[in-house]
Amino acid sequence: MTLLLVILQGHCIVNNILHGLFWFLLPSLLVITNDIFAYVCGITFGKTQLIAISPKKTVEGFVGAWICTTIAAVALSHILINYSYITCPVNDLSINYFKPNNCDPDPIFISQIYKVPKDFVVLIGKEFITFKPIYFHSMILGMFASLIAPFGGFFASGLKRAFKIKDFGHSIPGHGGFTDRLDCQFIMGSFSYLYYETFISSHNVNIGNILQTIIINLSGRDILQLVKSLHSYLYKSGVINEETYLKLVELLQ
Repeated sequence: MTLLLVILQGHCIVNNILHGLFWFLLPSLLVITNDIFAYVCGITFGKTQLIAISPKKTVEGFVGAWICTTIAAVALSHILINYSYITCPVNDLSINYFKPNNCDPDPIFISQIYKVPKDFVVLIGKEFITFKPIYFHSMILGMFASLIAPFGGFFASGLKRAFKIKDFGHSIPGHGGFTDRLDCQFIMGSFSYLYYETFISSHNVNIGNILQTIIINLSGRDILQLVKSLHSYLYKSGVINEETYLKLVELLQ
């Protein structure tokens, strides 16, 4: 079961990177941001204990981190979307920092015009507003990072208490092991993947994906028949003339 969870979460995180570094960096930074603000708000305003298995967590710190992380999500996304290397999906595994990764920006990274509901027109004084959709999506990720992802840490705390250990490891002095630092990241990574696939991914069809599907799933004879059918379609559509079509048919005999 543990192996299944690790592999599943690892699969989600790797796919986030392939969708674009943005979908890996932003969720990771939001978890870190939430931890920082939970600590700051907790020691500043904290009075009410949040959960028994993690006695240092306070309600004030939890709520303060929620508000601050949601705001920080918009600020972080505003910074990250300025770099195509971060927003572009990875279509070539040989890509690296020194090799430009340019692409047409996804519509969610581009300002869109939205009509303001009538009830709010008087309030803001505008009928239309310009807004980048990624800011809204970032706020959703920020709220998840602050409201749900911390329960990964609570679960880990309960597990450690059950086995009467303080940390899962000792590789990071003063902080335990890597597992102690990544308990919330796994949940956040999985959610980010599901959120992207559900609400953002457009599953665009491109020549590379089509060719890959054909090569993997069709036999040589099937591919040849497909090529003949495509030639026939192009001829009937007027893309190629009769002479070219007959030459192609002859070559494929």
